[in-house]
Amino acid sequence: MAKHKGRAWHSRLLAAALGVTALAAATSVWTAQADTTGQPKGGDSSAAAEEQPVKKVAAEIAHASEAGPRGVNITIDDGPDPVWTPQVLRLLKDEGVKATFCMVGTQAKAYPDLVKKVVADGHRLCNHTVSHDTTMDTKSEAYQSQQILDAERMIIKASGGVRSQYYRAPGGAFTPYSRHLAASHGMRPLGWNVDTKDFEHPGADTMVATVKREISNGPTVLFHDAGGERSETVEALREVLPWLKEQGYSFGFPVR
Repeated sequence: MAKHKGRAWHSRLLAAALGVTALAAATSVWTAQADTTGQPKGGDSSAAAEEQPVKKVAAEIAHASEAGPRGVNITIDDGPDPVWTPQVLRLLKDEGVKATFCMVGTQAKAYPDLVKKVVADGHRLCNHTVSHDTTMDTKSEAYQSQQILDAERMIIKASGGVRSQYYRAPGGAFTPYSRHLAASHGMRPLGWNVDTKDFEHPGADTMVATVKREISNGPTVLFHDAGGERSETVEALREVLPWLKEQGYSFGFPVR
């Protein structure tokens, strides 16, 4: 998988993350189990989530869709963002589409109401680390642990107790250690098949053309709702979602 661009975005997130997180031990223990909607069993508070046992999932990087061979997984990365996330949510609701939101920990902490809105609308959460460091695969296991587990704490608190069901490494910078760590905490490593490259601002038409050309490669499509100006993303989603329906695709979540 190609590394994402956007060093300035990463630098801003990393600076913010250093102010709000402390290094966690690689052996940190998480306890919480989500049902099929990501809702913690026995309550919806972050305290209840941390008190429940976690179910380990597969450590292989997921691409397939729970909706089957004609399913499409829409995934939205780097948010939430106060400008673009509400627009994406509104569009998804209008089209009757559920998506997976891969959230950066510092963003979730900053905008908890948006995290709760994502959950309330029936979408799933994905852990996208504390600071979106695309060089994570070159860092120590202790650093990788801190980035994943601290982000999950932030997301659980912001959501009111809902756990992430997936883990997506920034820029695809997975390691065997990070995959197994995430899986042991109930987060299936999540890849993608179609990269719209909206972070490069190629234009909505180009993004739509990319989806049309590459959807046969696999079901998981990558968009972003933060990290820059995302009007092109909103416009591309507005066009491509109806087109996918017309082609006989249905929308689902990635396999776990």
